[in-house]
Amino acid sequence: MGRRPAGPVREHPVPEGAPREARAVSAPEIDIPEVRAEVEAAFAAYETALVTNDVAALDGFFLDRPTTLRYGAGENLYGYAEIAAFRAARSPAGLARSLERTVVTTYGRDFAVASTLFRRAGAPGKVGRQMQTWVRMPEGWRVAAAHVSVIDDPG
Repeated sequence: MGRRPAGPVREHPVPEGAPREARAVSAPEIDIPEVRAEVEAAFAAYETALVTNDVAALDGFFLDRPTTLRYGAGENLYGYAEIAAFRAARSPAGLARSLERTVVTTYGRDFAVASTLFRRAGAPGKVGRQMQTWVRMPEGWRVAAAHVSVIDDPG
């Protein structure tokens, strides 16, 4: 997971009619090294659990809330219970994959987004895309939202 050069941050005006709170928020520090390392470690552990079909570990990575969601390649899951049921019923076959262009970005100390491309040997000509929203909870980093899709490889 490579580092990205820090670029200039552009300031945008607050839209007319925006709530007062929008004007008082300061920008979070982006990519605090130790926070980014924590999320990268959580992401790597999630990936290991995924390809080995460690259902208990996978369940533990998702935020146990009815607002947690996962849009999968062929399913839309709303709430922790639906996600856990999907994992319990999923076939363990064909889960191995290789990752490319993984990017983890942290915003402050408690919020992050992890994005990656993936390929599976059983799906030539296809590339998968995965994005996860991670939030730090008292029990550790948890996925609050995830999106997985597969498209034709653009080349």
